[in-house]
Amino acid sequence: MHVLDLEGAKQFFIRYFNASANEMYHNPHTGLKTYILSFEGGARLEVMQRPDVVSSGFEPMRQGFIHIAFSVGSRDNVDALTRRLESDGYKVLSGPRTTGDGYYESCVHAFEGNLIEITE
Repeated sequence: MHVLDLEGAKQFFIRYFNASANEMYHNPHTGLKTYILSFEGGARLEVMQRPDVVSSGFEPMRQGFIHIAFSVGSRDNVDALTRRLESDGYKVLSGPRTTGDGYYESCVHAFEGNLIEITE
């Protein structure tokens, strides 16, 4: 995931999703800086920053990846994390609710405009 604020992205995932981060990698030739974030259960996410990355704005109905989903273990956890993110200023786009296909989830317009789906 390319981000403009690498440290902010790392702290977001540590704060809300209990990620752990490796030591920052830096390539002085390209300016690339990265962290590998590890989550309970084995999932990993690489957050990256480069001087030539530009903001593309936010368009939820665009081609490509539009959200990342995190399972937090229960409906109560979905509710609590959604409330926490909302109280911290992130916009809740939907939910918490049971979707037509039976998932209990919410969707939050989170760090740097990325959509985060929170599921049980």
